Amino acid sequence: MTRYSIDPDRHELIATWGTGEGDLATRVASLPAGAEASVLLRLARALSHLSEAAWCTYTHPASAAASQESGSEGWRREEERQAFDEVPGAITRPNLPQDGMLDVSYSPLVESAHRAGRALHTLDNADLTTAVLAETATELAAVENAELGDLTGRARQAVLLSREGASPVQVAAADHLLEQDPFGPAALFSEIDPTAAAVAAAHWLAAAAEVTAEATGHSPTTLLLEADDIEALPHETPTLVLGLLDAGTSPYDAVTGLVRHALHVADGLLPDPAGLREQLEDLDDELTEHAGPDADPEDTGLRLTPLDPKRPAPDLLEDLLAGIRGCWLLHEEYDELDDEDDLDDENRDDAEHTGRPHDRSHFAQLVREAATAHRDRLV
Repeated sequence: MTRYSIDPDRHELIATWGTGEGDLATRVASLPAGAEASVLLRLARALSHLSEAAWCTYTHPASAAASQESGSEGWRREEERQAFDEVPGAITRPNLPQDGMLDVSYSPLVESAHRAGRALHTLDNADLTTAVLAETATELAAVENAELGDLTGRARQAVLLSREGASPVQVAAADHLLEQDPFGPAALFSEIDPTAAAVAAAHWLAAAAEVTAEATGHSPTTLLLEADDIEALPHETPTLVLGLLDAGTSPYDAVTGLVRHALHVADGLLPDPAGLREQLEDLDDELTEHAGPDADPEDTGLRLTPLDPKRPAPDLLEDLLAGIRGCWLLHEEYDELDDEDDLDDENRDDAEHTGRPHDRSHFAQLVREAATAHRDRLV
């Protein structure tokens, strides 16, 4: 989201937003001389809330909800998305107090626009109102561009957000980047929506697991636990994803399901009561042991989500790429063992002395071939 602030020295309204590589800032408008600081701060706060509400329609699209029937969560989300058109009118003609009463909109987006409009009404400066209208139009257009998979300009802040859905355009762009570098180029984190990047990464992890399983004889769902003995890896989540894919779940459904679950936890919801009950039953004895007044909840190992609820999609993307690296580590170890078996004693001594370069290019090519052969699971 874009944050708005007041520069008291230059007497300007400032907008800042993140890009994945750092934050950018722009001057929105000069502020009227003599304006009360409290009113200016109310304006900045209302605009920040407006941006947060607008980007919430991106991270929580109506299409990701279980139902779009009237009164459902999907219906509510669609109503909020359609409220973009009401923002200019709310800013220029805000609800004002009458007879000690004030009409408040049910829409967080529209109510934020009314609050900005009330601050502007108090400031009574036409130039500032015009600048704020232009700024909100820019912000809403950024959300619309992100929905279409265009993360240029202001929409680039979407690379920091976790979304319940994924744009096919962004998934294709992430797949192209991974084809160039199956280990995950830095551009995945600075140019691509992280949920879409994770969808593509799940596909490439499955390809890496297939190649490694064939070389090592391990099943795809045990590979990363083996690789963790070579180098410490966050193996739990990518192993979970590989299990879902092995059961027939698509990369899109596996990734968006995990991200949606974590976002619901972050929103204070309990997305899977039955699943939690099963976890509690499995951990009943351990919970009893750790249920004392001084017990540390982390000691139970019970988590409501395997992802970081503050940043689930980037966290998942990082773990999936770590999984691809884990596959390479295990594949490399078995290659080295095979090479040693093929050497006589004299050549083995020479090999141990000179060492063997850890060439990732051969493994990357094998993964490309496997990913291409199973392209249908991504699309």
